[in-house]
Amino acid sequence: MPGPDGPAVIRSTLRQQIADALRDEVLAGRLEPGQEFTVKEIAEQYGVSATPVREALVNLTAQGLLDADQHRGFRVHEHTLADYRGMLEARSLVADGMFRELMAEVARGELRDAPDALLSVRRRGEEAARAACAGDLNVLIGYDLRFWRELSALFGNPHLSDFLHRLRVKSWVCAVTHLRRWSEGGGGDLRGTLWSRHTELVDALVRRDPAGAHAIVAEYNAHSLSLIERLATA
Repeated sequence: MPGPDGPAVIRSTLRQQIADALRDEVLAGRLEPGQEFTVKEIAEQYGVSATPVREALVNLTAQGLLDADQHRGFRVHEHTLADYRGMLEARSLVADGMFRELMAEVARGELRDAPDALLSVRRRGEEAARAACAGDLNVLIGYDLRFWRELSALFGNPHLSDFLHRLRVKSWVCAVTHLRRWSEGGGGDLRGTLWSRHTELVDALVRRDPAGAHAIVAEYNAHSLSLIERLATA
């Protein structure tokens, strides 16, 4: 049996690195919806063997970012507006439950360091908000995902945190297609277009105001859906 630093761990790490790299390629728009590729092409691109590549692609398929075709390899999944609406609804339900329970735990004294932890998350939110106001989509996506990852981690349920993270990745993949097409197609830059109320959300939680946090998230989802629907039909 391989030791803790043996081939199995190395392959697992390589698989995750490839999966993360491909996910970032999709988010950056370099792999577009419907684009097809094979295990061999990806393995040659990254200079690795086929096994970790195949495992990474299967992993991304399970996450709903890719589609597998038995005869043609893999392709980037094409999300619909109905998919996006469903993702926003699911995100809202998860966030509401998370906020209520988080505030309940704080009230019971079970999370004495929550205010300090929320201030740390707030700093991440400040970076996301700056990127949103500047219209810097690449930077915004990175900080936004980290913001929600760290915020959900305070809830103490890694399964829920992972689920919310995957939902947010998928919703960004869906949204970014329309945002980039509009921007690169002559629609103009994205300054003043993207949601930037991350710090207000944290401030509501610091005040132990889950209703206020719910209202901010509801506004966020309404803003996002309206924007993407408008760009999709433009």
